[in-house]
Amino acid sequence: MKKDVKSSSPSRWGENTKLVRGGLDRSPHGETSEALFLNSGFVYDEPETAEKRFAGEDDGYVYGRYGNPTVTMFEERLRLLEGAEACYALASGMASVFGALACQLKAGDHIVSSKALFGSCYQVITSILPRFGIRFTLVDGSDLDAWRSAITPDTRCVFLETPSNPTLEVIDLAAVCEIAKAAGASIVVDNVFATPVLQKPLSYGADVVVYSGTKHMDGQGRVLGGAILSTRKFKEELLKPFLRHTGPSISPFNAWVLLKGLETLKLRVLHQSQSARQVAEALVGLKDITRVIYPHLDSHPQADLCQRQMAAGGTMVTFEVTGGKEKAFNLLRHLQLVDISNNLGDAKSLITHPATTTHRNIGAEARAAMGITDGMLRLSVGLEDAEDVIDDVKQAISA
Repeated sequence: MKKDVKSSSPSRWGENTKLVRGGLDRSPHGETSEALFLNSGFVYDEPETAEKRFAGEDDGYVYGRYGNPTVTMFEERLRLLEGAEACYALASGMASVFGALACQLKAGDHIVSSKALFGSCYQVITSILPRFGIRFTLVDGSDLDAWRSAITPDTRCVFLETPSNPTLEVIDLAAVCEIAKAAGASIVVDNVFATPVLQKPLSYGADVVVYSGTKHMDGQGRVLGGAILSTRKFKEELLKPFLRHTGPSISPFNAWVLLKGLETLKLRVLHQSQSARQVAEALVGLKDITRVIYPHLDSHPQADLCQRQMAAGGTMVTFEVTGGKEKAFNLLRHLQLVDISNNLGDAKSLITHPATTTHRNIGAEARAAMGITDGMLRLSVGLEDAEDVIDDVKQAISA
């Protein structure tokens, strides 16, 4: 007898089914693809209906900034994939990072963060939150003793990204979550590089997971978007009051693009990860490349942890060339297939020089602390044949 997928519990579906059918809510027209609701507001049959909705006694929609049917479908699909109780979609990945932190922190609170961070995340932790009286401590994410020393009973929140951007440092999620929970701190994890396909931080004890949907979820360079995954309590008591009134809401169109992107997320990420490993292996030992960083290479400083914690090594390869910025720029200039871009997680292979782009504004001292050199390049491997990407990098090195 054929299984009736519609009548089974979505939480029991396999990942591929969740990515295609999760959150599907067809209108009375019975459309095949999810509907796109481009309205900003809603109307009510009776004034009492509006009253009940604003009072939280009716689940209907009230305003685009508060919710939208298309946005809800995206949130529910991602929630099922992540295995979270709740999801809140936002306008960008950085809106998600800031919202997840700011909604729970106040003047006098203390946050501990890994120092290996995306440039904008670093600015939020070290420059923006301190303006509101929030103290911070940065630690070496791979040093568990450093986490133990930095996290105290005064620490309200812990923030980290793993693998980190761009050095691909991997942090022991289970160990750091255990340390933080013992001190009563909440744990927020930026899981952009790993995606929910390769790593699920909630299963290791994290409280909140943040994403830039702009990256792998869209994966084709079309829209901005972000999301926060958490418990239902965190969403209702902290996120909603903060985000509804500050307004970093995602557009229904962008949510729809991300929703459709989720359908192929696993296929793309697994294929790109396989290609990225091939590229990383091919770059090892090449003339003028002094170091290749990839989580599932045995040469990675945390290779055992990477293989335990991540289902695959991810889509990113970081490598260093001799000669600093001049030689790095010369390599970029001679690429014929791979595009120079500060974006990542795209269907097209993209490469960037972090020191002069994504991490320029944090300064030379902070870059040095993160291990970002002038000769470092970050390669986001796309959907092309791996051999073509390898050949392009090789000819650029030769040139």
